[in-house]
Amino acid sequence: MTSCSEEKRALRREIRQRKQLVSEVEKARLSHLLCQQVEALPVWQEARTVLLYHALGDEVSTQDLLQRWAGQKTLLLPVVDGDDLLLKPYRPQAAMTPNRWDILEPTTDTEVFSDYQAIDLALIPGMAFDADGHRLGRGKGYYDRLLPKLSCPTIGICFPFQKVEKIPVEPWDIPVQRVL
Repeated sequence: MTSCSEEKRALRREIRQRKQLVSEVEKARLSHLLCQQVEALPVWQEARTVLLYHALGDEVSTQDLLQRWAGQKTLLLPVVDGDDLLLKPYRPQAAMTPNRWDILEPTTDTEVFSDYQAIDLALIPGMAFDADGHRLGRGKGYYDRLLPKLSCPTIGICFPFQKVEKIPVEPWDIPVQRVL
């Protein structure tokens, strides 16, 4: 019998292989379409403060959303701080620096946003999602520690080939409310 963590590792490997089979052009096309779907949602249209993420090369890019909505909404990006994610406002003109995983983050001199109740919507990345909103992350638990602090709608965002029938779930895994 395999453990849940072994099942998760195997699923991460499978998803990485699926991602490698899709061209960068196709990922960009799908990212653009997914951003359009997000923008069509009433919860997006009504939101004033949105938690996004700056995508890795193999994730759904939120660059369209960051570029189009900066200045119209308060856009927040996660910043790795030890075992946790801090939230910082995105400002197009402000410097961004890559963290140890090459994810661009607002620089350390930008103020930390700590009013979690003011966040109207959170878009959450993942390696894979299932129909129940269970999320397979990259294995560090950052979002599982962040999600309980949020009271806003949470939407997982992924490419179609990242949807799976069932994610192995452990007690500390926090699902998102919806998956696009």
